[in-house]
Amino acid sequence: MNTTGILFGLFTFLAIGLGFVWVIKVEYYVGARVAWAVAALGLALVLGSLFIPGFVPSAILGVLGGTVIWGATELPEQEKPVARGLFPANPRRQPERAAEPPDAGEPAGREG
Repeated sequence: MNTTGILFGLFTFLAIGLGFVWVIKVEYYVGARVAWAVAALGLALVLGSLFIPGFVPSAILGVLGGTVIWGATELPEQEKPVARGLFPANPRRQPERAAEPPDAGEPAGREG
């Protein structure tokens, strides 16, 4: 009996499930600005899987790399539920958007 397919299915299910958790945690502690670095890490894992001898370790690394790349694409999307209040925002982290000057909406030269 060959259980390889079932085991890889379970591993993939676990990797995707944990991907949801780490995306939430990375966005909370670091923010979405690191999405490019996370994607590069995932790409490195996928490329590394090409050079690993043996089917099982290569497949594990490839699935893990694909999951990390997918998570990197979800990092910017995670900011939307945080903004709507569905997930907590980190109070110690400054917002990444640029602050507007206090008089940004007022016409120049008019005084109240």
